[in-house]
Amino acid sequence: MDSQLSEQRRNGTFSLTGAVELGTVERSGFVESRHAGAAVVFSPEGDVIRQLGETTAPVFARSCLKPFQALAVMTSGIVLRGVDAAIATSSHTGTVAHVELVRKLLARENIPENALGCPRDEPSDATTREALIRTGASATSRLYMSCSGKHAAMLLACVANDWPLAGYLEPEHPVQKRILDVITRFTGERPDGTGIDGCGAPVYAITLRGLARGIQKVTQSQASSPFAIHREAAALTEAVRENSWAVAGPGQPDTIAISRLGVFAKSGAEGLVVMSAANGTTAAVKVLDGSSRASALVALWLLAHADAISYSDVDEVYNELDLWVMGGERRVGKIRPSV
Repeated sequence: MDSQLSEQRRNGTFSLTGAVELGTVERSGFVESRHAGAAVVFSPEGDVIRQLGETTAPVFARSCLKPFQALAVMTSGIVLRGVDAAIATSSHTGTVAHVELVRKLLARENIPENALGCPRDEPSDATTREALIRTGASATSRLYMSCSGKHAAMLLACVANDWPLAGYLEPEHPVQKRILDVITRFTGERPDGTGIDGCGAPVYAITLRGLARGIQKVTQSQASSPFAIHREAAALTEAVRENSWAVAGPGQPDTIAISRLGVFAKSGAEGLVVMSAANGTTAAVKVLDGSSRASALVALWLLAHADAISYSDVDEVYNELDLWVMGGERRVGKIRPSV
């Protein structure tokens, strides 16, 4: 088993043999597609109470790392509270309100927009994108990129600590070393691999167990803690739960889950999501084929199975999650959890 796991770590995340069915896509009563992957659920006490598939193999945690990245900034001499903390941990859709928040972060220290190391992008929010096109304004900007809030926060930490802005995305830069320290401290793991995320920042391979454990520690931190990092984690958790619109955007699964069900939710590319209920029950999910269409539903279903939220509440937000399968203009099926 140890040699098999070592081979997985060399070659990447777990293979099909380490996956189980997590969800299905049903059309007209016929299962058209199946999503396989892995998932883990932690009890409020921090014990593994459910495991599906291989949860001890590394996965690139992608944007699920953003709470740790934001926390690293918040403990580096930068005060982020409320919506400012939420945008720092966001994967936003580039609405006018999102972009204005990023601009305000940069304006704190007169940091120019071109200091952002994330790529230029267009808003993923269709209404915002269409409005830009109609007015003839440029539809691409670094500010519109979904990770721009995280990047602006990193730059603020650089200014506060006299770290160079140039090269702030290099793994050996002080701000990235600080982030890695926070990830290691909360997950209890040293990453099994380092890569470059879609936004240009370092991304680390950790296990689903480590991810769930780390986010649980963040969300269960107390404002009265004698340790500053846990006080900041409590502030971040409160900011996310009170500013769900800033964390993602209209119609996005994270925003829906946070605002309607009160969970702390953070999705990442390639089928990843981690959710923590108010009582501390935490679920992390990786869909192996990289599709995100089933991951949020699976995570919510796992939390409901653990009695952390109710099945009826999950059913009520189903329409908002837009998981119906359409035949013409009619609903002919739906995405269903298999867990």
